[in-house]
Amino acid sequence: MRSLPYYCRGEVVRGFGRGSKELGIPTANFPETVVDNLPGDITTGIYYGWASVGSRDVHKMVMSIGWNPYYKNIKKSMETHIIHTFKEDFYGEILSIVIVGYIRAEKSFDSLDSLITAIYSDISEAKEKLDLPEYQSMKDENFFRPIENKIMNGH
Repeated sequence: MRSLPYYCRGEVVRGFGRGSKELGIPTANFPETVVDNLPGDITTGIYYGWASVGSRDVHKMVMSIGWNPYYKNIKKSMETHIIHTFKEDFYGEILSIVIVGYIRAEKSFDSLDSLITAIYSDISEAKEKLDLPEYQSMKDENFFRPIENKIMNGH
């Protein structure tokens, strides 16, 4: 995919409410405008990379881009699972991400348990790949520096 790494920012909006409640794997969701602006060669599937909320630290992330076939969504979404435990919600804050690699195509599952197992496998693979030197340096790029977020917010 020529568009990788792909950098983007957007406000965290409420998603379908399944990540934390049903799956036990919270996600931060981008608004439709961010999803609609993805480059054409970033196909649906599971990706990995780096993420930061507001001016907080940069963490590993895994992201689903697509229609979530298990749930038969009619709207394409970008759902980011930041591999970190946050004490509070951060709706309305700016999420900055860089997508660096692709894990797999999206697919449906025959049960909720098999979906959850696949997500944990994706998380494990993302953690491993992001430990590689070529990806480690990306978390320190200027894109994630707090001044960038202040400029974007007009401060």
